[in-house]
Amino acid sequence: MKSKDRLVKVYTAHGEMEAQVIKGLLESCGIPSLMQGNAALSMQPFVMDGMGEVKIMVVEAQADEARKIIEAQADV
Repeated sequence: MKSKDRLVKVYTAHGEMEAQVIKGLLESCGIPSLMQGNAALSMQPFVMDGMGEVKIMVVEAQADEARKIIEAQADV
């Protein structure tokens, strides 16, 4: 795997619903993303001690752009 193809974390969501929103935002801007975490296994609708957190991963070459998109959305 080339360095530019390596997956990196660009965001940590506090639950699967938030992760789906961020994933959809990135993909609507042409940036494919993956969700990594155990939120689907959690029965609680909240995050406790990191349980339920979901990492949003993108290829390293698109990480800076993805972070800018997420930050811009947070400012709205």
